[in-house]
Amino acid sequence: MKGGNIIKLRGGHLSIVLVVLMLATMLLWAWDKSYFASFLPVTREQFMIPVSEYVVDVSNSSSISTKSKDEMAKSEDEIAKLEDKMKERSNNTDEKEQPGLLIPKKEQPGKSTNYSDAGSVSKPTPPLKEREDGVTSSSSAKVCNYAKGRWVEDSRRPWYSGLQCKKWLSIMWACRLTKRKDFSYEGYRWQPENCYMPEFERSSFLKRMQDKTIAFIGDSLGRQQFQSLMCMLTGGEENPEVEDVGREYGLAKAPGALRPDGWVYRFRNTNTTILYYWSASLSDLEPLNRSDRATNIAMHLDRPPAFMRKFFQQFDVLVLNTGHHWNRGKLEGNRWVMYADGKPAEEKKPLDMGNAKNLTVYSIVRWVESQLPLHPRNLKVFFRTISPRHFFNGDWNTGGSCDNKIPLSGGSEVVQDGSTDIVVQNAVNGTKVKILDITAISQLRDEAHVSRYTRRAILNTSDCLHWCMPGVPDTWNELLIAQI
Repeated sequence: MKGGNIIKLRGGHLSIVLVVLMLATMLLWAWDKSYFASFLPVTREQFMIPVSEYVVDVSNSSSISTKSKDEMAKSEDEIAKLEDKMKERSNNTDEKEQPGLLIPKKEQPGKSTNYSDAGSVSKPTPPLKEREDGVTSSSSAKVCNYAKGRWVEDSRRPWYSGLQCKKWLSIMWACRLTKRKDFSYEGYRWQPENCYMPEFERSSFLKRMQDKTIAFIGDSLGRQQFQSLMCMLTGGEENPEVEDVGREYGLAKAPGALRPDGWVYRFRNTNTTILYYWSASLSDLEPLNRSDRATNIAMHLDRPPAFMRKFFQQFDVLVLNTGHHWNRGKLEGNRWVMYADGKPAEEKKPLDMGNAKNLTVYSIVRWVESQLPLHPRNLKVFFRTISPRHFFNGDWNTGGSCDNKIPLSGGSEVVQDGSTDIVVQNAVNGTKVKILDITAISQLRDEAHVSRYTRRAILNTSDCLHWCMPGVPDTWNELLIAQI
């Protein structure tokens, strides 16, 4: 009996112990679960990235797979809008705006944004970089074209006064000294597309050109560009630091001549020399009989001017141009006889004037290209394209005129990529000679010519070839300076 009671007692105790153990286990399990669960919200907050603050790569479906269909559609709409904004910024970039970086709206101090997850966050767009030649570039930037852009009003123009720049500016082109009353043509600047255009500042430019020589060789439009640069660099005022050094280049006025064959001035503070030499055809001119002042002159189409060959090694910047003297009237008036390969070019049949000009342009570019490796300086050569004429209802000698006084009445923008002057463009293509393309941009400025306001005031005669100054040639020099 005692043994049976003992067994019953032990069995009861065992049952009680088992019940207690089961209850304790359940309590511990419940407590453990609630304790660790308290960490989950913190963990999720730490590692979740707000989708609306970043650009998401929609190709990575895993990044948006936990969202509902409505949320996914909404996010995709937001992404599309952001991408459109990026494209719009890229397409509308000008000198004041560059493609921006899409970054988080809020960034904690001391922490940088991590862009390493290429699957869910877009990489920042590289900013535009400015090169030494003025070209802006990036992985997605467009090519700089100085001749493509638009004219815009600018109250800072002109750079000098047409009333004061009498020392350097020919009186026949100083329209402020004529009876002309409107001068709105002076207040415009050219804004090229995708190009950096430095603001002109004469002292800084002269410092850049210290101990250097800038030479213009060409016709009267080249002379206008030369005079424009002199007025820009002096502010239109006489400067005792500028000296005439024409005699160093043999450019003194010959007895009986109306003017010398060129001019040379030097800014003594920086030893910067600005030179112009008259060579309307860029051909070498050689009298057939030096003892006869009335002799014909051999016009060597395939030979650069003797002046250019003689002083070529002294130039640091060279600007060439030709164009408006390639007609029979000019040849006969100057007694020029065309030669090629040392022989008369028209012995058998007349030579087409267009072909003659082409031969000269190509020949001088080839000659320059052959001489550049031998040049002691880092010479930069530019071939300026032809300056357009604007004669309406006739030509210069048949009553043609250019009476429009409304700026940009024919448009303000050039949208073409190539040059209008195909001859020069093709000649310099593939060479180290650069094109200074001013034709199309000048074509829009028919109101800026001297017109009928000439000093001689000949009845029914207008100058629709040369430009009032200050004026369009100043822009040619701004384009030149940007590319030097």
